[in-house]
Amino acid sequence: MSATETLTPVFAALGDDTRWAILARLGETPASASALARELPISRQAIVKHLEVLDGAGLVESERRGRELVYRALGGRLSDVARELERIGRAWDHRLARIKRLAEGP
Repeated sequence: MSATETLTPVFAALGDDTRWAILARLGETPASASALARELPISRQAIVKHLEVLDGAGLVESERRGRELVYRALGGRLSDVARELERIGRAWDHRLARIKRLAEGP
């Protein structure tokens, strides 16, 4: 499976402002869906759905603590995204430098 195929769910998950806010919050400290719902202007049910998407993309993981699931952000998948974006950026830089050389050539 290519990097593009494995990162597609990550980019889809990150394409939502609420999921970005949840992920950023979980990057600070782990939290339950109930705690997130107290902090964010959406319902607990909506938070749970967003957490399912983030979990499916490998961006968060949960741990049972008593009766609650506590979620934390996973940096590894974000590192994968950063590496792929860096690779794409380098390829574009190379293409643009080549175009510049051709345009400025004899």
